[in-house]
Amino acid sequence: MAAIMKFFIVILFLFGLFSGGNCSQLPCSLSNIKVSQSKTGKMVQDKPEWKVTIKNDCDCSQKLVTLECTGFETVEPVDPSIMSFSGSVCLLINGQPFLNSDPISFNYAWDADVTSFNPISSVINCP
Repeated sequence: MAAIMKFFIVILFLFGLFSGGNCSQLPCSLSNIKVSQSKTGKMVQDKPEWKVTIKNDCDCSQKLVTLECTGFETVEPVDPSIMSFSGSVCLLINGQPFLNSDPISFNYAWDADVTSFNPISSVINCP
């Protein structure tokens, strides 16, 4: 599974290098993916629950969004259609386009928010 994810990231990187789009008017980049997390105040199996919210503040959609998930653990299941995990990398919404009008949120429960969920890669998709 890790080999598949590494292959996927390489393909994604190469696709990003050679794909175009019409974003010259809108300077979109991976830095337009914003991640925040905060405690919900709820406890799950004696562990604090955290809410992660991911936003795309670019006017263009971004697809095949991968995030850094090193150290991620939870006692509360995360819907795999929102975030799928493979080692230290996770894929957002099965690689589907992520629009700026649709922030994505999920909850997890663990002792601390040890995972940063920093964006690793995406493909900017402008009409």
